[in-house]
Amino acid sequence: MAISDRSGTLARPLRTIERGPSDAAAAALLAEAIATLAADEDGVEAVVVGLPKRLDGSDTEQTLHVRRMVDRLRAVIAAPVVLQDERLSSHEADSRLALTERDWRKRKARLDAASAAVILQDYLDSRTLHTPSHAAVED
Repeated sequence: MAISDRSGTLARPLRTIERGPSDAAAAALLAEAIATLAADEDGVEAVVVGLPKRLDGSDTEQTLHVRRMVDRLRAVIAAPVVLQDERLSSHEADSRLALTERDWRKRKARLDAASAAVILQDYLDSRTLHTPSHAAVED
């Protein structure tokens, strides 16, 4: 999991949640974590979920599981759920972690949360690129 700052400009790693044995279990674990975040003062504006794709853009074995989990998640939380391409996010996160941590075992323990931050940052950056600063945002 990752979270953005109040302005929706910068993403940072938050924590790792183990997936669980099924798509339903994964959705339940995420819904619980999201409910905790939503109860905070800042709340939750949207939930961004990484969508696994191959480098050529085709689906992987995990793509269907993520879509099923997202469908279940959308049924139990109020915030909108957005899918974001996660290609190369783990590679980028590992490269960033390697700048400050040489031990791959320590990096591996932080990799999922760091990858979530990369995915969220990509989403935040894409919103900025597609939203002219002088125009109103439309749904």
